[in-house]
Amino acid sequence: MLFGIDRLLAEPDLRAPLKGRRVALLAHPASVTADLRHSLDALAALDEITLSAAFGPQHGLRGDKQDNMVESPDFTDPVHGIPVFSLYGEVRRPTGQMMGTFDVVLIDLQDLGCRIYTFVTTLLYILEAAAQHGKSVWVLDRPNPAGRPVEGLTLREGWESFVGAGPMPMRHGLTLGEMGHWFIKHYRLDVDYRVIEMQGWQPYAAPGFGWPTDRLWVNPSPNAPNVNMARAYAGTVMLEGTTLSEGRGTTRPLELFGAPDINARDVIAKMHEIAPEWLTGCALREIWFEPTFHKHVGQLCHGVHIHAEGRFYDHQAFRPWRVQALGFKAIRALYPDYPLWRDFPYEYELGKLAIDVINGGPLLREWVDDAAATPGDLDALTRADEAAWEAAGAPRLY
Repeated sequence: MLFGIDRLLAEPDLRAPLKGRRVALLAHPASVTADLRHSLDALAALDEITLSAAFGPQHGLRGDKQDNMVESPDFTDPVHGIPVFSLYGEVRRPTGQMMGTFDVVLIDLQDLGCRIYTFVTTLLYILEAAAQHGKSVWVLDRPNPAGRPVEGLTLREGWESFVGAGPMPMRHGLTLGEMGHWFIKHYRLDVDYRVIEMQGWQPYAAPGFGWPTDRLWVNPSPNAPNVNMARAYAGTVMLEGTTLSEGRGTTRPLELFGAPDINARDVIAKMHEIAPEWLTGCALREIWFEPTFHKHVGQLCHGVHIHAEGRFYDHQAFRPWRVQALGFKAIRALYPDYPLWRDFPYEYELGKLAIDVINGGPLLREWVDDAAATPGDLDALTRADEAAWEAAGAPRLY
């Protein structure tokens, strides 16, 4: 199959409208062609493309910023001599000066199919700025490695943030190009927008279910090391709002959870006791780990590894958001006074618990903390949101 960047390079007619226009690129380390050339280098090699600027999202164009809330500076690209503007530095939204450096911006970002992954919000901010300044936006589309399934609560009004660009569920089932169409429709943006579609993407086909297995995985952010992480992320990202380790400082971040003061065997058993139907489609494995940085650094943690891979994986059955919610519920049942929720200004949001910012409202946390609340109670809320998203007819290009 071909990604958007591959088609743009291979088909002169697709890129003909770019001739004579100043072109910017928004990219990260996973913005590579089928032969692993970075998109910036591949585009610079084309005579008809005039690269005038580049942009980097969270973690930077080079992907060098390991943790969240670590800002990237602007710099001049040493090879191509163009300015590289950070959209996770002094600003999150592109300034008028930045917008003045190009006529068309190409967005070539590998996404994870999750509302909280900030590349989605950066897309919205670019679209809004382009509408204001009369610029064109092209998305060079890439697969959603989590595929088409939809899961999780919809972000509630008033809870918009850099990790919540709008009223969408946690796992939205769209590609970045499709998400751009949804933003334009939802926010009624008047912007020149185009998607260079993929060719041959099969989001329902085994074994990749969204990710073509003959394509190498390149980390789109430092802690997104493989497809298993991408599949689990719509659930495990919630760990960032807790005192539990999400595995940062290990080789399998955002695929596991644990802490020095929990018994993972008991947690797994309690998860099976509370809602075994939520655990279909994956395998849970007891592990021990010692983070080399971040939460619980240097401490031996007992944890749970979520495996959404191999013979244990059922693409339609796996529900990562519920799996992780169940992990929280099990810990609360076993340790009623456990200090589960981490209180800090997550993504610079003040006066709100991080877990609520992540979930776009307090409903998930309230369900976990309510000893009388059942899996059916959370299901009732979540299924209504999921059905509403599907019924709204989110755009599908494939």
